[in-house]
Amino acid sequence: MLVLAAGVLALLSPLLALRWPAGLALRRWRAPALIWGALVAQIVIIDVSLPEAVAPPAHVATYVAVLAFLWLNREARGALVVAAGAFANGLAIALNGGVLPASAGAIEAAGIDVDHEFVNSAVMADPVLPWLGDVFAWPDPLPLANTFSIGDVLIVAGVAVAAWSQARPLRPRRHAPAPTVDA
Repeated sequence: MLVLAAGVLALLSPLLALRWPAGLALRRWRAPALIWGALVAQIVIIDVSLPEAVAPPAHVATYVAVLAFLWLNREARGALVVAAGAFANGLAIALNGGVLPASAGAIEAAGIDVDHEFVNSAVMADPVLPWLGDVFAWPDPLPLANTFSIGDVLIVAGVAVAAWSQARPLRPRRHAPAPTVDA
């Protein structure tokens, strides 16, 4: 939820400069079903108790779909930054059996009860590429306390780049009247 909230804030941040990121909504994206399907699948994987043989491969598959979408839309500013973050997360998840490795310190700082949380991120005995995992914490008691990864930071940064590069003024600018020339 933390990364989603940060992404929404990044998306809407041009509003602070009285700019609207309408260009993202109006853009003709290639294969948008890939990104929407991946997002829906991620929600299902997190909220529905799936069999152990299904959840990890499905989790990895969502990252493959996201990366395919981003590759097809790579000319959009920020897409490659988002792709780098998604690739980092997806690689760590794929190499660790469908789970993003997490730092015990980050889990503790965020106040996460590991017995009552979805294990898409977990402390592991010998993780592969542990530095790509959830090693940072937005600490408890802050709202949305959670752990996050360098991939998550790249994803949010890429969304911000995309939002700002596609932003347009909220109000059309008034042009000063052309000076008159006396003949």
